[in-house]
Parts: sequence; structure tokens; C-alpha cells
Amino acid sequence: MSIELRQNCRHALLVPTSMGLRITPQNGQPVHCSSTFTMQVTSAETNVASVSSFLGLSVKVLTTFVKGSPVARLIKDNLAGRHLDFEGPEVPQDGPWGVRHQINIADSGFGSRGPRVWNDRAGEVGRTLNVNDFDLERIFGTDGVQIVHLSGLIGALSPETSRFCLELARAAKKHGTRISFDLNHRASFWKNREEELRAMFLEIAGIADILVGNEEDFQLCLGLKGPEAGGQDLAGKIESFKGMINRAKEAFPATTVFATTLREVVNANCHRWGAIMAEGANWHVIEPREITVMDRIGGGDGFVGGMLYAVLRGWEPAKWAQFGWASGALVTTLETDYAQPADEEQIWSIWKGNARVQR
Repeated sequence: MSIELRQNCRHALLVPTSMGLRITPQNGQPVHCSSTFTMQVTSAETNVASVSSFLGLSVKVLTTFVKGSPVARLIKDNLAGRHLDFEGPEVPQDGPWGVRHQINIADSGFGSRGPRVWNDRAGEVGRTLNVNDFDLERIFGTDGVQIVHLSGLIGALSPETSRFCLELARAAKKHGTRISFDLNHRASFWKNREEELRAMFLEIAGIADILVGNEEDFQLCLGLKGPEAGGQDLAGKIESFKGMINRAKEAFPATTVFATTLREVVNANCHRWGAIMAEGANWHVIEPREITVMDRIGGGDGFVGGMLYAVLRGWEPAKWAQFGWASGALVTTLETDYAQPADEEQIWSIWKGNARVQR
């Protein structure tokens, strides 16, 4: 089953996001033991978008910036360097206690020591994302977008961002743009907003063409019945997820694709990486294969980004999961938490297990 895409669009992919910084100790060291850090621009949604932008497709980012901030300038320059078009309002900082771009403090782990992540999102400017700051009729109607990718992280940031994502989904549906929705449940975001967010997530899921999430996401975001009791081995986990997806198919009959990644952690630098994708009545299962990991953060986003790129290119569905798997594996070899593929062949070589030198 293919996904029919709107033609003659200015943008292949669009993502709403809250941009921030990631600070990482060098050489895989823990944060509390380090004095030297690398700082990079980050967001989960632009992690997804970068696969397509580095491979030549037109991608647009909707976000918001702190006016006059050197960090905002850093972010804009980074997005431009990643071939990402962007637009969004500039919000006054409102003094030292006002808004700022979020900070993600994360080490990479090493060997038997797993990575640790500390999110500092106080005063996050992305919480002010407001649908009234964007001309959705121009973006979806005049310019045109083939796929909009929405994340539950952005949808749950604040009441303003919830409405923003909901209106993006409605505008996309109106103009024939396909909708990708990564559920991405975060318990701290949902606290005291469960009823409101459940209604919003259900509406978006009800018109989405692609739904991404693990079993917990489908249960907590959409209220679906949890997996049946089963084994904890790989076969049991795969069958458990299939059962969950079959219930999701009944609840959301308009959705074409359901997908998730599979990860078994041997140690911080060795994972078994796999994926499951249901496309119509067809299952595409990539059983976990061993990969070497420099930094695991962004691998799941890379999977989604690769899968969406394959959909945008009009490839056969089996390649959607394969290219997604390999794009996610590529990210884990990089210091950035987003893929920067040189070309499609680099990603396909990862899928084929071909790490030989290319001259």
C-alpha cells in the first residue's frame, strides 16, 4: 500500500519544533566528572527533518526564537547549515528571568556505564509557539507541503503548543498534506493535563497517515489496551507489538503506517537495533542487528527521518523500514544527534553491512 503524496509543493516536509542546545562532555565522560563540553543545536523534530534536508529535499521548520539572543543566532545559522528553511516569531527575553532556549545536558555513556540525560526546560521559549503567528493558509495552501511531521513532545509542551499542533494537523488535512505523528509520551508533560491532551492526541491520530510510537506510547497517549501477557524474548516482544498495532488499526482505520524501533542494549557502545513497520495489511520486521554506538541519542529520530524520506521518494514500502533503520544506525555513529548523510548510498551501505573504505 503506497501513500499518495500531493504534487507541486514547495516543501516536501514540514516540522514544528522548539529549538535548544545540547551540552555533551567530551570522550564519553559523565557530566559531573567533566570540565570540557561540546555544545550543539538540537531538537527531536529537526533530527527527523535533517535526513531529508541533507539528501536534497526542501524542508521547512516552524519554531520561535528569543529576540536578540546569541543562542538564537547560533540556532538560525545551524538550521541554515543543515539546509533547513525556517520561520517563526522572535519573542523578547523579558529580562534575566524570562524566556530562553531549552538546554539538554547529556553524556554518551561508555561501555558498562549507561548515558544519563538531564533536561533543563525552565522558561522554554518553544512553549510560546502560537498558531496566530503563522499563516497556515499560505504554508499549506499556497506553498504546499507533502508531509507534516508532528511530535507529541511539542504537542504537550503547553496549551499554546497543543492548539498549534492541532491546527497544523487540521490545515494539513484540509489541503491534502499527509500527517506523520510520533506520539512521544512524557509523563511530566502530561501531569494535570491528561484529559485535555488525550482529546488532542486522539484527534490528530484519527487523521494521521503515519503513527510512530512504542507500546507505552499507544497506551498512555491513546488509551489503547496494553499488550497481552507474553514472553520477554525478541519473538514475544514482536508479537506483543503486533497485537497492539492490530488494536490501533481498529481504532484508527485511516492510518496507513504504524512503526516503532526495537533496541537491545548490550552496553553503551554495542546495541542490537531493529524495527517493526505495519503498512496496510503487510508487516515489515527488521530483527535486531548489532551496531556499534558512539552516541545513542537521536537514533529513533533518525529512523523516522529515514522512513519519511523513503516515503517522499516514492519507494516501495519494504524500503521505508530499511532506509529508516539504516538512517537511525548512521546517527549513532555521529557526535551530532541528527543524521548528516553524504548521499543515499552511504545509508544503503549501512543497511547492507558494507563498512569497507570507499575511494
